[in-house]
Amino acid sequence: MPQQTSAVPNPDPESTDRPGRTLRRSSQVLRKSSRIALAGLLTIGVTAGATAGPAAAAGHAGPKNKPAPVVTRAGLDPALVADRGATVDFLEQEAENARTNGSVIGPDRTAYTLPSEASGRRAVKLLPGQYVEFVLPRAANAITVRYSIPDAPNGGGITAPLDVTVNGKARKTMTLTSEYAWLYNQYPFTNDPNADLLHSDWWITECSCVPAVTTPYPTISKPFRPMHFYDEQRLLLDRTYRAGDTVRLTAPVRSNAAWTVVDLLDSQLVAPPKVRLLAVNVRALGADPTGRRDSADAFDRAIAVAQRTRLKVYVPPGTYQVNRHIIVDNVTIEGAGNWYTIIKGRSVALDEPAPDGSVHTGVGFYGRDAADGGSRNVHLADFAISGDVRERIDTDQVNGIGGAMSDSTISRLHIRHTKVGIWFDGPMDNVRVTDNMIVDQIADALNFHTGVTNSVVHNNVIRNTGDDALAMWSERTANAGNTFSRNTIQSPTLANGIAIYGGRDNTVSGNLVADPVREGSGLHAGSRFGAEPFTGTLRFTDNTVVRAGTYELNWNIGLGAIWLYALDRDINADVRVTGDHYLDSTYNAIMLVSEWSVKDLWSITGVRFKDIRVDGTGTSVVSARVAGSASFENVDARNVGAVGVNNCGSFHFPPTGSEFTLVDLGGNDGGGTTGRWLAPWLLPNTITCDDRPPVVVPPAPAPW
Repeated sequence: MPQQTSAVPNPDPESTDRPGRTLRRSSQVLRKSSRIALAGLLTIGVTAGATAGPAAAAGHAGPKNKPAPVVTRAGLDPALVADRGATVDFLEQEAENARTNGSVIGPDRTAYTLPSEASGRRAVKLLPGQYVEFVLPRAANAITVRYSIPDAPNGGGITAPLDVTVNGKARKTMTLTSEYAWLYNQYPFTNDPNADLLHSDWWITECSCVPAVTTPYPTISKPFRPMHFYDEQRLLLDRTYRAGDTVRLTAPVRSNAAWTVVDLLDSQLVAPPKVRLLAVNVRALGADPTGRRDSADAFDRAIAVAQRTRLKVYVPPGTYQVNRHIIVDNVTIEGAGNWYTIIKGRSVALDEPAPDGSVHTGVGFYGRDAADGGSRNVHLADFAISGDVRERIDTDQVNGIGGAMSDSTISRLHIRHTKVGIWFDGPMDNVRVTDNMIVDQIADALNFHTGVTNSVVHNNVIRNTGDDALAMWSERTANAGNTFSRNTIQSPTLANGIAIYGGRDNTVSGNLVADPVREGSGLHAGSRFGAEPFTGTLRFTDNTVVRAGTYELNWNIGLGAIWLYALDRDINADVRVTGDHYLDSTYNAIMLVSEWSVKDLWSITGVRFKDIRVDGTGTSVVSARVAGSASFENVDARNVGAVGVNNCGSFHFPPTGSEFTLVDLGGNDGGGTTGRWLAPWLLPNTITCDDRPPVVVPPAPAPW
């Protein structure tokens, strides 16, 4: 989502959309490199055995009579999402399916609870001394643990140990932290659990009032709206273990955390470090792989030499401290693999705000500003970026990747603890973002902002974003010809899995989106945030969305797994939704909606839904709260909790029927409590408006 107010406007008169602030590129300028002799600048030879990587020896068999491992994708049977989402080299196991002497929490889709932000809406809570134990489904030498531990009483987080053993041996201890979790209150949120309302002049659901003008002043419980509970950590094991071996995670008796919640474990076989001999090695230019000294200047020098010699920059295994932007242009930077090469930085307060409003800087690889021509031919691959962002300040340029980079590639990075993993400010053209993992962001994972064209985001895994996971925002200049394809998105704690704000000829295809929490849903197209209009085509094709159709806090209604929203202007482009699957939607599968204050100005017309499967809705298949029209062909539904179409139109309820028209193009089968979901009596525009229908919990998704 654009970095503005998190609140979606209330369609009732009490609340309207609120302007916010936008991100802008900083004017960071590359420091000039001194002249350096070329002798000795080729890569220092580093062998795989010279690092702390795992050996290849196989482990012994684990205990007998172990339960079979349950492998999932976004908390689902992988058969339900075949050929959708990212193809990855790890296997996911949910803690609630593992052996434990702790307690399973959830399911729960209520915002501000630990289960609601967990994958699959369930997790395992461990008290000190308790464990959860996973059986490896295939050989592995590395694990990733998604977890939550309590905040400090006054905010800021704590650290706590988690013991890891394999087959009862090879004990290692992970140090968990909540320093990058636990946000509170209203947008843009705070780390202080004891803070009063940040905006007492905003309407809030909790009292259905504007507190500042309410007498007596309502009682607001603290902490107010806790959220963003989870983090994750990776661990290389001492060696490679076989399928059937057991990994036990134990909250030790000595733990200072009152509880430890384990959500899931990913296990994988990590390859040895990559070595590139013919390259400019950052260590030869003074970079410190121990992380004790700042290496930013060494990176600048290496980039300058690589540009002159037309060589790549190689970053060997190690942790490199970088506390500012590294400006990249016409350069390739490769690490040894994102498990081995880690670029890590602190958040640094600026002496005075930058021209773009930034008050902090931090680790990030940035193209030149588009106004200065942008950067070209940038290729970043095979390293991790680990930031230090603990609060949301929208003017701050503290993103993992930023600026403008045309004709460029971003591949196989692991990005965490930045504000936005990748925020591109165009105009720019032809960037490919592939095979990355972006986790634990304060805001978006990736945003194409302003005039990004002919670009692809493919096969990425995204978890635990604090705003839209993937977004295209056509502010001032339209994004055009872009594709978001085959990405897996899990547990965005705010806003949407994938959001398109205006633009031309863009495609969202083959993605898997799971477990959005609030003020957004799975897939979204919105004429809002001052975006350019939708023109040409917009395609949503062959996506799967599960456990979406969320509760909208400000409207006090349920959204759709996919929802289209007309706020700033009409949506009348060629919008086609084909082949999507909407599974286990909390409220609706499909929603078309406008804001109450502009409902008589804007409409959504001509949207075409074809070859859709809807398996489980808490309420309706379609909720229409706007004037306009849509057609439906081969939309099959089952386990529908309410009337198939909740048609309110624009709420004038004229005797001629709703202002929203549905066109039945045939093959629309199945339904729920009221029979066929698109029955003839609903057509073309029967008013069936139930503003807040009761929710019927659907059964779990099953093979069609």
